[in-house]
Amino acid sequence: MGISALTPPTAEDVVETVLEFPDNRLLIDLCGEFDRNLAQVEHQMGVHILRRGNRLAVIGDRASREQAAAVLRSLYARLESGRGVVAGDIDGAMRMGRPVADEGEQIELFNTGVELRTRKKPIEPRTEAQKAYVANLFAHELGFGIGPAGTGKTYLAVAVGVTMFISGAVEKIILSRPAVEAGERLGFLPGDMKEKVDPYMQPLYDALNDFLPAKQVQKLLEEKRIEIAPLAFMRGRTLSNAFVVLDEAQNATAMQMKMFLTRLGEGSRMVVTGDRTQIDLPRGVPSGLQEAERILKDVKGVTFNYFTSKDVVRHPLVARIINAYEKDDPSNT
Repeated sequence: MGISALTPPTAEDVVETVLEFPDNRLLIDLCGEFDRNLAQVEHQMGVHILRRGNRLAVIGDRASREQAAAVLRSLYARLESGRGVVAGDIDGAMRMGRPVADEGEQIELFNTGVELRTRKKPIEPRTEAQKAYVANLFAHELGFGIGPAGTGKTYLAVAVGVTMFISGAVEKIILSRPAVEAGERLGFLPGDMKEKVDPYMQPLYDALNDFLPAKQVQKLLEEKRIEIAPLAFMRGRTLSNAFVVLDEAQNATAMQMKMFLTRLGEGSRMVVTGDRTQIDLPRGVPSGLQEAERILKDVKGVTFNYFTSKDVVRHPLVARIINAYEKDDPSNT
């Protein structure tokens, strides 16, 4: 069912904002196939959108109407700049909508001003917390990203690393994780060392392959300009002129975390990401991430960025699942 088939509110309640878009080709892209982009805005912002030629009428209460109009203008401007619009971009535009002081309820779209250039596609933060996180990764030598799954902690860190690598700011990318099983005993894995550890590292390969062509990733891995290795392999090294990411850091022990942080060499940047609610260490073994938070919170050059379920950019159901678990956690009461 197209947008035009939707039943508007009753005549006495109808309040609309009419937007005019001069380029009909871009307007078609804005609406999406079968008007699904407009349907997404309608569903999430509580408005009706009617298409009238090269105009869109946004119907709803003033706050929702003005915010939806700002989102539509922003997405159209995105198309004018030559970029596409997909579901994630629409979600990001709606997340970045915020009220401004002028004229009370008027809404303006928060312009991130941040775009990461990779070889395959540009990457933009989709929430204010993500924007602050990316800015801090460029500004500080050591950054922590802490929060639930799906908030872009690792994905954005790898994107920043690829951007700095392409620009020549660093000479290599090093990605690491603790090789800890998530509550399952997998037993002995067949194959050589690489084949044994690769299953633990797969999320890092996935992120890289989103930003660089597969052949280039393979070549850079062979040349050791990109390294993906378990945390234990970092011992004894000095990591210079590199962008270094430690993922799933909640599963590093206190000793491993100290070892990793002291690998930082000249010209390098280091990012540590983790989720304190998903610790898979044996009972009684403290998390190195939690200890690092406590010890390093006031150290110059170290920055901490925190995410919540509001920053989840996977399926919307993921945010609701996280909220449900948080409510059920006795430690939150």
